[in-house]
Amino acid sequence: MPSALPIADPAPLDGSLPASVAAGAGERNFGVYVHVPFCRVRCGYCDFNTYTSDELRGAKRTDYAGQAIAEIAMGRQILDRAGLPPRVASTVFFGGGTPTMLPVTDLAAMLAAVRDTWGLADGAEVTTEANPDSVDADYLLALAAAGFTRVSFGMQSAVPHVLATLERTHDPERVPLVVEWAHAAGLAVSLDLIYGTPGESLGDWRTSLEHALAQHPDHLSAYALIVEDGTKLARQIRRGEVAQPDEDLQADMYELADELLEASGYGWYEVSNWSRPAGVADGALPTVGASAADQRSRHNLAYWQGHDWWGVGPGAHSHVGGVRWWNVKHPAAYAERILAGHSPAAGRETLDDETRRVERVLLNTRIRDGLAVSELPAPARTAVAGLIGDGLVDGTAALRGTIRLTLRGRLLADAVVRRLLDE
Repeated sequence: MPSALPIADPAPLDGSLPASVAAGAGERNFGVYVHVPFCRVRCGYCDFNTYTSDELRGAKRTDYAGQAIAEIAMGRQILDRAGLPPRVASTVFFGGGTPTMLPVTDLAAMLAAVRDTWGLADGAEVTTEANPDSVDADYLLALAAAGFTRVSFGMQSAVPHVLATLERTHDPERVPLVVEWAHAAGLAVSLDLIYGTPGESLGDWRTSLEHALAQHPDHLSAYALIVEDGTKLARQIRRGEVAQPDEDLQADMYELADELLEASGYGWYEVSNWSRPAGVADGALPTVGASAADQRSRHNLAYWQGHDWWGVGPGAHSHVGGVRWWNVKHPAAYAERILAGHSPAAGRETLDDETRRVERVLLNTRIRDGLAVSELPAPARTAVAGLIGDGLVDGTAALRGTIRLTLRGRLLADAVVRRLLDE
């Protein structure tokens, strides 16, 4: 089952925010995340807030779009009451779950509500996640017509026995079809991969990478499998039915991914994410010096860079001006709150200056743009020379005032952060 919500202060029933959230709002982008908590089956490794049809306790998928639209309207009212200036959404991201389990008309209606309520910036990035077996060519054309600009497919692997261990249901041979259909519809494409699945060899991982690269996606994410407590996979490992992921093998897999992706013209911009430059024709390598920035996930960058976003839906998290909150998790509890005219927020926390500083170090260190050395207090800056000497931080970038991880540093990013915070 999904993990528990954090422990924090209760949120007011009307969702009201302190006036402090308005300070500096003009310098922060605003995005919207829409959580669609439905899946056809629950994958054994998944710890996300998702529900199959027999777990809904009376909640109905057919009612969900209307409930999300009601929260969007409520969100605008709450932000206005807090004194925030009107800001259009720079990015919108539909995640899950499997958003494309809903009719495309529902996704279009929710996006239209964001547009009508907050407005969309010129060139706004609008993404939905999808499973390869949850869309067809007509669905993707309808997404593009509704204003979506990007689709992120949960490919995970191209190797049947790896997909079986993960309990993924799609045929890997469908991935080329959906990528072709998405590109034909004018949508940018991201492929999500997972490495380090029990029983997956380095050769298996190479097969998945090569299969993904053959589709010429605009963006690729590669995440090491993490075994979360309470999942079916964790129970299987505890019973000795499958092996624990091998961290050394996962490191080799990461290095292979970076090697193949860089050779194919993709640049890393966050520890687990690579993109290629915009405007490069399928199958062509970018010119020397071309920037991969245009195909980065701007929505996810907003999280890492501390901008504002409103999270819609069960279990969705939001952050505005140093206040972070999260909604009740179950779709039935969410529906009950919305129908009563109450905020669905279950709890929240106000980040103090020290917590925000620590989070800036934690998050900015993970991205290629890096962390400004000036963000560190003087005692912490003394750690930088040692990190350069250990090959974890790029020395040239550090001399120019930016902490940027090397390949080895990306493998040991958590250790780098600990040393920067160990004043």
